[in-house]
Amino acid sequence: MGKKIIVVDDSRTARQQVAQALEAAGYEVLEAIDGNDGIAKVIAHEDAALIVCDVNMPNLNGIDMIEKLRREMPRLRVPIVMLTTEAHPELLQRAKLAGAKGWIVKPFKQDLLVAAVRKLVGDK
Repeated sequence: MGKKIIVVDDSRTARQQVAQALEAAGYEVLEAIDGNDGIAKVIAHEDAALIVCDVNMPNLNGIDMIEKLRREMPRLRVPIVMLTTEAHPELLQRAKLAGAKGWIVKPFKQDLLVAAVRKLVGDK
């Protein structure tokens, strides 16, 4: 398996679609069901190359998750891509300020997702 990607989304279908695209491209995918689970996965897998995260989730949303990760793990440098149905400029700005490196709107094209991941993790 290739580099480890953590996919955080409360939708099982969305997680499966992202995992399928990334696994087909040679990545190892770990799934998390909300922001709290996402933080636990990041702590357990600090070697992850990238996080793909939804915005709207129960318990802890994606932007709050990023802010908490950056606060509690300031040396964490893993790139984060938001994958969401949201396209509001203020959410995009907040995610960017929190440290998100990209924003992909659902439904997504698998080849564009894989291209963004490859670029952010340094794969050709």
